[in-house]
Amino acid sequence: MIDEAVLQGARLKPAAQMLGLTARTIQRWSQQKDGDDGRHGPLSAPANKLTPAERQEVLSVANSPKYRELSPKQIVPRLADEGRYVASESTFYRTLRQENQLAHRERCRPATHRRPREKVATGPCQVWSWDITYLRSTVTGQFFYLYMILDVLSRKIMAATVFSKECGQNSALLFVEAFHRHGVDPKGLVLHSDNGGPMKGSTMLATLQRLGVVPSFSRPGVSNDNPFSESLFRTLKYRPEYPTRPFASEFDAQRWVGAFVHWYNTVHQHSEIRFVTPDDRHYGREAAKLNKRKEVYEQARQKNPGRWTRQTRNWAPIETVRLNPEKKRSPEEDLCDEAA
Repeated sequence: MIDEAVLQGARLKPAAQMLGLTARTIQRWSQQKDGDDGRHGPLSAPANKLTPAERQEVLSVANSPKYRELSPKQIVPRLADEGRYVASESTFYRTLRQENQLAHRERCRPATHRRPREKVATGPCQVWSWDITYLRSTVTGQFFYLYMILDVLSRKIMAATVFSKECGQNSALLFVEAFHRHGVDPKGLVLHSDNGGPMKGSTMLATLQRLGVVPSFSRPGVSNDNPFSESLFRTLKYRPEYPTRPFASEFDAQRWVGAFVHWYNTVHQHSEIRFVTPDDRHYGREAAKLNKRKEVYEQARQKNPGRWTRQTRNWAPIETVRLNPEKKRSPEEDLCDEAA
């Protein structure tokens, strides 16, 4: 067929593409003795292939009003919470891709992170991260300032307040209020931030010293050294309900931020903590939920073992979270240091 098309004046490359091949493949086959089709794909469909009914169920769930605005990464854990197993995340993605329903719909792009220094959190209120972001006001050139503190282990927002100006006094007031409201042990808390004036000002540093909290700072000009706060602000500003118009007043901004904090802490299932809410993880409720998901997956595997070539999905709680983890050193590097 390709030879006939070429004889009729067609170019080899587009003719091969119509059959799902490349021009180089056709040239390689033509140089062989028989010149036959060299593909050796499966002769029969996989035994564990989705049935038409199962495939339709995947599409129905993904396009239902309840889940159509969520990615498969969010859909699968929520189904497990309901005691349902429809398909794996990869099956959801593959099916949606085959139906041309898989597209990036957010207004953002993936971010990269660099972490030069390591802080380890194995429990709540051990490592906090905080930062300040701008919120537009109706006056050109003037902004409201959102101060937000995040617990690194649980991703719970510990405090979020909007101020009309950016200064160290506001930083100190916000931290002291969050510190006492959550009953933090000062000996075990590290507070990480960037190198802005409100973070490194004398008022804030004196407050941390008085409370016994250890300060930690990013490198100058490197925002990726504080990835947890940056990621949180990214989530905040790319929410579908984030106002497209500027905030009319500090009160309006605080009211919207309060609603966001409630959603983030109590409703949002965070992808980095096994898709549980920050409140569930912070207050120790995640174990029961993750155990229930594990049981759902085990039952699904027993029902159709042919579709599980390995272990079921890992629903074990994440024990340790590292802020700016250190690069792993090779044994050769350790030996060189010892010799030096």
